[in-house]
Amino acid sequence: MDLDVDLAIYFKKYQDYCQKIDEVFQKMEKDFPDEVKCGNKCTDCCYALFDLSLIEALYLNEKFNALDDDVKNRILIEADKADRKIHKIKRNLFKEHQQGADEKDILSKASREKVRCPLLVDNRCALYDHRPITCRLYGIPMDMGHIAASCSLSGFEQGFSYPTVHMGKVHDTLHAMSEEVAIAINSKYPELRSMLVPVSMCLLTDYSKEYLGVKEKPKSPKNDSPTKEWVLGPNED
Repeated sequence: MDLDVDLAIYFKKYQDYCQKIDEVFQKMEKDFPDEVKCGNKCTDCCYALFDLSLIEALYLNEKFNALDDDVKNRILIEADKADRKIHKIKRNLFKEHQQGADEKDILSKASREKVRCPLLVDNRCALYDHRPITCRLYGIPMDMGHIAASCSLSGFEQGFSYPTVHMGKVHDTLHAMSEEVAIAINSKYPELRSMLVPVSMCLLTDYSKEYLGVKEKPKSPKNDSPTKEWVLGPNED
């Protein structure tokens, strides 16, 4: 990303938030060892259908572009396949919504869709240390718009009460971070801060100034004469 703004400070905030999310997961893992089934080489979360906020997409895209070219090319091939499949799924779900299908039913159906994450290389996540927040929480109970969800392999049972992560609050935090970034880069697109994209699209996208709608900063007026002073009086325009 060739931007005039250093995004490091915003990425640091995001990384700090990821650490807090990891602490939530680790506590659940400690308190419910028989229910949390996550383990080495388990890839159930790598087939979930979800979108990334702007801050997540920019962060993941930067880490992806730091990979070796051979690995990147393998991932891009899979990203193209996944993006085509996701487009079809979302198109069909949108048609159902237009036809009057209940929103909860649509969300429930979307949660059951399985799409292989393009970052899954040789059965391992190529960017595990930088994985999105949804991946970090997968495996423990989550409230997805008043719909309880968890990993299909977990031992959490329906009818029992468990500590639950309210994803609405998580998304609010990510939206606030995304808004900070959109303002910092001086984007002309007001909807950029609310942009949501799947991992596949995030990897395929070139987050250039043009794509992000970065506006050129106004240039300061130049002095034609070295002795000229620019004075703006209180009553002048």
